[in-house]
Amino acid sequence: MATTVKTLRLLFRCEMDRLRSINIPEPEEQLTTVEIEDCMNHIVDKDIFATSGGALVQKVRAEIVERSVEEVYPS
Repeated sequence: MATTVKTLRLLFRCEMDRLRSINIPEPEEQLTTVEIEDCMNHIVDKDIFATSGGALVQKVRAEIVERSVEEVYPS
């Protein structure tokens, strides 16, 4: 049986001009664009995450990724 999994993907540009993403599994359905943008601003402003490409310096986009997962071999 397949299950649907949603992920909120936040994409940023880092100091070395590479794209970096932060994936948040099963985001709340009622999240607003303003709340997501505020979160992204906070991440950039407070330099919360270190990456191999340097600090996150610019918001690029946010997207909801939905995928279907079907287990083919039981765990």
